[in-house]
Amino acid sequence: MLVATFLLAYLLGSIPFGLVITRGLGLGDLRAIGSGNIGATNVLRTGNKGAAAATLLLDAGKGAAAVLLARHFAGETAAMVAGLGAFLGHLFPVWLRFKGGKGVATYLGIMLALAWPVGLAACGTWLATALVLRYSSLAALVATAAVPFWLALLGPGAAIPLAIALAALVWLRHRANIARLRSGSEPKIGGRS
Repeated sequence: MLVATFLLAYLLGSIPFGLVITRGLGLGDLRAIGSGNIGATNVLRTGNKGAAAATLLLDAGKGAAAVLLARHFAGETAAMVAGLGAFLGHLFPVWLRFKGGKGVATYLGIMLALAWPVGLAACGTWLATALVLRYSSLAALVATAAVPFWLALLGPGAAIPLAIALAALVWLRHRANIARLRSGSEPKIGGRS
């Protein structure tokens, strides 16, 4: 049952909403725009805020949906397995030759579904960091690093290993951003890419 849960969640997570939305709106191939990433931040670089918002909601939604469906049908352990599956699907989608996004919105959706107070705290951490420092990538790094602490404070503690593993993957996917942050060349929110 857990293997099936993982595989179904992976397939749900692998839907590249940013790519589907930008192509559907005639905005071109998202992988040839800005950073080439398929997430909401890069969709925003097309100049279409509605498309970026839709991508953010759908990428978060697929993570949340995987967790909530698995919890409903198979319990809490299956919910965490589904979260992992959806996240890996977003990062390594079979439809795009395993070259996916960085997973931030999907991560937040997973956390909102696993423990909504923790998810809200993570979203608040992202928003506060982004508003003060104006770097989307840095906000993502800070928010994902904070989630295990939020889980320790607000529970459930059983999700801490999953949160740490997913955060580590987010950080790995942001290697280039981290290098640009260190060199001072990372574009700020609202700036040019």
